[in-house]
Amino acid sequence: MAPNRRSVLAGAGSGLLAALAPMASATTPTRSEIRTIPSSGAAIPAVGLGSWITFNVGDDPVLLESSAEVIAAFIDEGGGMIDSSPMYGSAQKTIGRALQALPGRGDVFSADKVWTSSVAGGPEQIADTGANWGLASFDLLQVHNLVSWEGHLDTLLGMKADGQLRYVGITTSHGRRHDELERIMRALPIDFVQLTYNLVDRDAEERLLPLAMDRGIAVIVNRPFRRGALTGRLANEPLPGLAADLGAATWAQLILKFILSHPAVTVAIPATTRVDHLRENKASARGPMPDPALRQAILDHFYTL
Repeated sequence: MAPNRRSVLAGAGSGLLAALAPMASATTPTRSEIRTIPSSGAAIPAVGLGSWITFNVGDDPVLLESSAEVIAAFIDEGGGMIDSSPMYGSAQKTIGRALQALPGRGDVFSADKVWTSSVAGGPEQIADTGANWGLASFDLLQVHNLVSWEGHLDTLLGMKADGQLRYVGITTSHGRRHDELERIMRALPIDFVQLTYNLVDRDAEERLLPLAMDRGIAVIVNRPFRRGALTGRLANEPLPGLAADLGAATWAQLILKFILSHPAVTVAIPATTRVDHLRENKASARGPMPDPALRQAILDHFYTL
C-alpha cells in the first residue's frame, strides 16, 4: 500500500470508459457488507465514500476523470452512501458530473448537508446542492457541524414530513461539540448522526455510540484515517498477526474493520482519489469482523507502535 492514500492518480489511465467496463457484472454486496438503518429497516452498504478534499478538483479534466473512475468503481463494488457538503468546494459538481455519466445510479445513497448560518437561506442552498448532483431529492440531508442547527433541523424535518426527503441527520467532526450533539440526539427525531471515530479518536465510545443504539440512530463515521495521517503513520509498521484471520491485508482494512465492528456504527465514509484504495476500503467490510477481545487486541498492538 502506498504510504500516502491521498495522493492523486498520476494519470487518468484508460479513462472513464475503461472504468465502466465491469459495470455489467457489478458486485452484489454480501451479508457482512450490509447494515440496517434503524429508523426504517432499510439496507445500506457499510462502506460509503466521502468527498472532502478528494473531489474538490475544480475544472481540472484529469482530476475530474480520475474522480469519475473512483465513483464508477464505487458503484461496481456495490455502491452505497456518497457524502458531500456545500463546504467541500467543487466536490458536489464533481459527483454530479460522474453520476450523470454512469448507469446504475440507484446504487447510490445520496447524502449531503446544509451549511449556512442563514436559516432562511437553507432551502436555496439545498436546491443548489440538488442541481450540482443532478438530483431532485436526496436520501439524507444533514446539518453540517451543527451550524444554525435549530432552524435547519426544522427545515429538514419539515421536508421529511412532506415526503421530500427520506432521512434527516446532523454532523460533527474532530471530536468537537459532543455535549451539544448528545442533547440533540436525546431530544429530536433524527435518523442519522455523523461523527469522527477511529483508533485514535474514540471519545464517541463513551456516550454517543451507546446513545445512538438506544435511540435507534444510524451512525456515519467520518475521518476514519484522520485524513490520511493515520494510514501514513502506520504505513511501515507491522500488522498484528490477527489481521490475517480477519482478512485484513492492510492497515486501512484493519482500521475500517475496527470501526465497523462497533455495534453502533452503520456506515464509514473514507475518502480517496484512487480506485485501488476504493476497492481496498470496500473489501474491508467482507469476511470476519473483530469481536470485543480482538478489538482490544488491535488497540493494544496499535498503542505499542
